Amino acid sequence: MDKLSESVAQEAETVCLPGLRQKKVVITAGASGIGFSIARFLHAQGTQIAICDVDDNALENAKTHLTGCFALRADVSDEADVDVFFNAVAKNFGGLDALINNAGIAGPTGKIEELSVAEWRRCIDICLTGQFLCARQAVPLIKANGGGCLVNMGSAASKHGYAFRTPYASAKFGVIGLTESLAKELGPDNIRVNAVLPGIVEGPRMENVIRARAAETGVSHEEVTDEYMKKVSLRRMVSPDDVASSVGYLLSDFGNNISGQSLAVDGNVETL
Repeated sequence: MDKLSESVAQEAETVCLPGLRQKKVVITAGASGIGFSIARFLHAQGTQIAICDVDDNALENAKTHLTGCFALRADVSDEADVDVFFNAVAKNFGGLDALINNAGIAGPTGKIEELSVAEWRRCIDICLTGQFLCARQAVPLIKANGGGCLVNMGSAASKHGYAFRTPYASAKFGVIGLTESLAKELGPDNIRVNAVLPGIVEGPRMENVIRARAAETGVSHEEVTDEYMKKVSLRRMVSPDDVASSVGYLLSDFGNNISGQSLAVDGNVETL
């Protein structure tokens, strides 16, 4: 764990959000990136954590840092994997209070006529259908527990068209529809449903996106980075920990009457 991560974890221990202790929470793709930041933040608040991921090494690392965390390999786009994972969660947890639908991929970068159907389907399957499959399994458990919440991970691309990233933007627009529909459907069951929309998040995935866009447009990595920053009012990227604390707020008692909303954590991305 790096010094920044240790600092955030220590801060989470001293600033306790009401209602999080002992809550049972599933985080998809929880072993690295934003998912691991969320898991670490909630773990420091005394939350019981279950994570899935497709990276075995990352899962082992997460278990090392998150004492008592339940971790299992699962691909959210695979219906059988999702079923096995949630059956194991039900057996080990005996209930569920919240689902953080975090799993996603950047998807391909390219002109529409150059994208393959396989690339399109893979991006939609992981970024959108995966959220459906996980919600489908989690909701009965949350209902049985008397209510709780879902947080679906969207993106600044949930609000803006995104040239050369059509599959990703399409999936993330879909997350908003899923969120608002489920908020209406599940509200009477005392289940709140919101989306968090990260902006340009520092880390390896964004570096890969910048590299791919530079190659597609024929300009330098530095120029692409500068162009992205000019589109953000605060002129900076956000960190995974910024996203984690916002998710924690929505899960806590402070978020008891927040549902059907899309919370942008992006420094105000003006366009993409």
